[in-house]
Amino acid sequence: MAHILIVDDDETMRDALAEVVRDLGHSVCLAANGALALELVEREPVSAMFLDLRMPGIDGLEVLRRLRERPDAPAIAVLTAHATASNTIEAMRLGAFDHLTKPIGRNDLAQVLERMLASIVESQPLVASTEPETLIGSSEAMRAVQKTIGVLADSDATVLLTGETGTGKEVVARAIHEHGLHNRGPFVAVNCAAIPADLLESELFGHTRGAFTGASAEREGAFCQAAHGTLFLDEIGDMGMAMQAKILRALQERVVTPVGGRPVPVQVRVIAATHRDLMRGVREGSFREDLYYRLHVVPIHLPPLSARIADIVPLAEHFLARAGTRKRLSADAAAHLIRYGWPGNVRELKNAMERVAVMVRGEYIHATDLVFLQGERAGAADHVLDWPDEDLPSALARLEEMLIRRALRHSGNNRTDAARRLNINRQLLYAKLKRYGIEVADDRGGEGED
Repeated sequence: MAHILIVDDDETMRDALAEVVRDLGHSVCLAANGALALELVEREPVSAMFLDLRMPGIDGLEVLRRLRERPDAPAIAVLTAHATASNTIEAMRLGAFDHLTKPIGRNDLAQVLERMLASIVESQPLVASTEPETLIGSSEAMRAVQKTIGVLADSDATVLLTGETGTGKEVVARAIHEHGLHNRGPFVAVNCAAIPADLLESELFGHTRGAFTGASAEREGAFCQAAHGTLFLDEIGDMGMAMQAKILRALQERVVTPVGGRPVPVQVRVIAATHRDLMRGVREGSFREDLYYRLHVVPIHLPPLSARIADIVPLAEHFLARAGTRKRLSADAAAHLIRYGWPGNVRELKNAMERVAVMVRGEYIHATDLVFLQGERAGAADHVLDWPDEDLPSALARLEEMLIRRALRHSGNNRTDAARRLNINRQLLYAKLKRYGIEVADDRGGEGED
């Protein structure tokens, strides 16, 4: 049973709302104006509130503004008989759970209240992380990448990262740097495709004062900036042939020549990345064969996210946490994420989680919150998830076990709560725990708990 505050200067409306809320099994307190509502919230633990927008004295928006400044603010639905674009936008900006137009039907009220109570988060929101991205993944494909990083980290060998756009090549490059001999030095990333060809030489090698029009001061290039550290050359496959020759010389001799200057020796580890097929470029004459083999000392291929099904949910939860929220994925949302083909790979997943972190008011993210992922890109239906070397029953069993373990982890091993999160009854959960050999330590979901 929750305690619900109803704030409205219309006595008839207050009583009608209160009757519905009591019928739903909750207790009610009433306030005829904004000032009284603020006093009641100070005195009584209120779980949710229905707040009239237009009231004499302190209006609904001001009450909303003051309450949302509190760390323990209740979920608040704003009610108005005169909805406008302005008051709708402002109410949602100030943190209203929903903005409803009077009159509101009994079923609609019950649904809104249920969602409001489900949205309550026990503690304050997290602060968005400013730490660099970390390498997330337990799939066989990512474990192979992680093992390779461990083997090569302490060498100076040049690394070539390949894979589709958005697969996380820069994250892997940073992991190599952070676990390697040069981790105390700088990590400098240059996107070769984003810099105009006539400026790339200066960006990489630097220039002297007066070397060209506009060079009013000496500038150190990326190779020198990354000295005793790591230089990450992203999208190296987009580099022109003339620049490729200069990069080849820098890699072979560990010497760079600033524009208008003299050769300078550099000590730097180089990691290159591309989404292009460089061997095809060699055959077609758009990429130098000698540079290809100079870069291809230690190749690492990053598979698309659709081939890393076991990583999808952990990555999604990681991105939600980085967005500064304690929002959680429901079982149906997790299934929706796994079914989707992810043509944009990890980057698309990150953007999707940032979107729902902002747009979803409740604590739980459901499949209905992720419908924007359907049909956003032509041919997305052709991206079929690949779970190699397993038949359908085995794959479904693995997915089921993963979701059960995840629900238990989030519920603190409370089997009753885990069953609720999975939307199954407790007896069925017990049977599946036995089937998969999952032992539940510190189980607080005893036989008498429903």
